[in-house]
Amino acid sequence: MGEASTAAAHLAKALELRAFVSLPYRGQGKPIRVLLLQSILAGNVLIHRFLDDHIFAVNILLVEFWEPGTALPEHDLVFNAIGDADTRREALTVAERILAGTTAPVLNTPAAVRATSRAWNARRLSNIAGVRTPVVAQVSRQDLGVDSLDEVLLRNRLSLPILLRAPGFHMGQHFVRITSHNDLASALEQLPGDNLLLIEHLDGRAAAGLYRKYRVLFLDGQIYPVHLAVSDHWKVHYFSAEMSLHAERRAEDKYFLADMPVMLGQSVMAALERIERTLALDYGGVDFGLNVAGELLLYEANANMAVLRPDPDSAWDYRRPAVDRLFRAFQDMLRNKILPANPLPAQRRALFARH
Repeated sequence: MGEASTAAAHLAKALELRAFVSLPYRGQGKPIRVLLLQSILAGNVLIHRFLDDHIFAVNILLVEFWEPGTALPEHDLVFNAIGDADTRREALTVAERILAGTTAPVLNTPAAVRATSRAWNARRLSNIAGVRTPVVAQVSRQDLGVDSLDEVLLRNRLSLPILLRAPGFHMGQHFVRITSHNDLASALEQLPGDNLLLIEHLDGRAAAGLYRKYRVLFLDGQIYPVHLAVSDHWKVHYFSAEMSLHAERRAEDKYFLADMPVMLGQSVMAALERIERTLALDYGGVDFGLNVAGELLLYEANANMAVLRPDPDSAWDYRRPAVDRLFRAFQDMLRNKILPANPLPAQRRALFARH
């Protein structure tokens, strides 16, 4: 048993958790039954908010607690929500064993998720026209130090500044930029884990000095805009970009949501289509920037793309139609996975139309 599984077993014993957790169904009539595969050790796709409990009856299976031969609850489809390929490879292997026991449609197969590690994505997506991917190298903490930094950089074809992050964390956690040897010494004191990722810094800063990060979501082969964050800081996240303070930045975001193909242009849209086909995820997405040459700068491409409802403030009213469209598209995707074998009655079609 690996360290991750051992930790999960101890946590399960301490918390007295079970393998299966059933969420309440509050609808009328027969629900769409979803079996949701998750890891107890995080790295999961945050899709619970999509699963309206008036439409879906959800059983969560924490894969670390699954025992071979255990019967699966009745389900119409399976969604593999284990989304982090860098830290949850063992959980994905268990998920594949579980899926051998079902004939139901599976969304986000473990094999597709496993192929989305940061290093492998950087290599396999680099051949797409109009896409710039960073050099990504995983290094052992014991091999990385102030004295060895130059050698490590040379061996991996990197140069300062670089980005350094602990695998498995998202939303900017444990993710720093290294511009000097002194920066590295400080970072090594703060970052957790035995292994770290060295990432080439792709500079997406515009002439005015602002950084932009675009997020798109792939749902069932279609591309949807999620947000455009504009920031003074290199580490751009929508929640920290202070978009609420800048009407002109929100205007850019509004334009992106309303007319993504026009804003990005034909070549970038073609690159996104190629990325979508390569990832082969039912639910996934890309965070990216654009350089002055109009190339797509790949920051991240995987299943761990969160979609949040806007705050109630009227300043975000322009975002609501785009987010509502994403929620409807997700629900339609699940419905369509079972539709050929189980046509929806008129009552359930009407229910979908209202949500």
